[in-house]
Amino acid sequence: MPHRILFATQRYQYLKDRLLSLVPEWEEGLLDIQDFPDGEHYHRITSNVANKEVILVGGTIDDKETLELFDIAHGCIQEGACAINIVIPFFGYSTMERAVKKGEIVKAKTRAMLFSALPPTSSGNKVLMMDLHVDGITYYFESAIRPVHLYGKDLVKEAALEIAAGRQFVLASTDAGRAKWVESLANDLHVSAAFVFKKRLSGEETHITAISADVQDKLVIIYDDMIRTGGSLLHAAEAYLQAGACEIAVITTHGIFAGNGFDKIKKSGIIKRVVCTDTHPNALAINDELLVIKSVDKIIANYFN
Repeated sequence: MPHRILFATQRYQYLKDRLLSLVPEWEEGLLDIQDFPDGEHYHRITSNVANKEVILVGGTIDDKETLELFDIAHGCIQEGACAINIVIPFFGYSTMERAVKKGEIVKAKTRAMLFSALPPTSSGNKVLMMDLHVDGITYYFESAIRPVHLYGKDLVKEAALEIAAGRQFVLASTDAGRAKWVESLANDLHVSAAFVFKKRLSGEETHITAISADVQDKLVIIYDDMIRTGGSLLHAAEAYLQAGACEIAVITTHGIFAGNGFDKIKKSGIIKRVVCTDTHPNALAINDELLVIKSVDKIIANYFN
């Protein structure tokens, strides 16, 4: 087995540190990074990567991060890495996986095509992604790249049992689109599943018409793959409360919390706990007892061991 060396983009150094603590035999990859006044960025790989298997962690959380991830990956291949594994905990633009209106750019596909353009290594290129919004995104990768979809199912189940603390609960989703995934989790946990039926009134507004299960006097734990602004989540939470739920908690894989999304959830007062993972660095900037963060470090490390 080739020697493994671990790199990370600037925003994902925290996950690199956690992985190195878990797997100390991995070498720490070192970079020289400088930002210039004109907006350009300098990257130099100062570690020797020749004939080594590179593990590179970085999310496509914005365009700058995406290009940094691509540049470092390309640099490692150029310097002679025998294999490269690009770990993307949060794959950005995953909700733009298809065109609804004429002329819309399917950015989930263009991002996949970008990484597919990397030159092949002798032992292969892989992209590892976590809890994708749509499974089909893996099919957008082309050429010599092999996509791998990692699931945070065990973390979600662990979080649900911790929240319930022995109480009976219903595992719920924000809409019917996540119903199959939530039903699978609920079956594993031997609890009931619920989801809401929505009627779209406009591009920005939906109306909840029904709930699929009895939640009267029950703890409802809502799971969604991501929380961005929190709007859809709060609408669903309100619907479950109106249907008789006694308490609402939330689990999400990707805590993006854009546009003061977390503050909106906290100020609503209707959600008693939020659990997310560390796939997105935004969650780590929040210091609030309402939020519990679980790391995906073991899921990533276990894949390689």
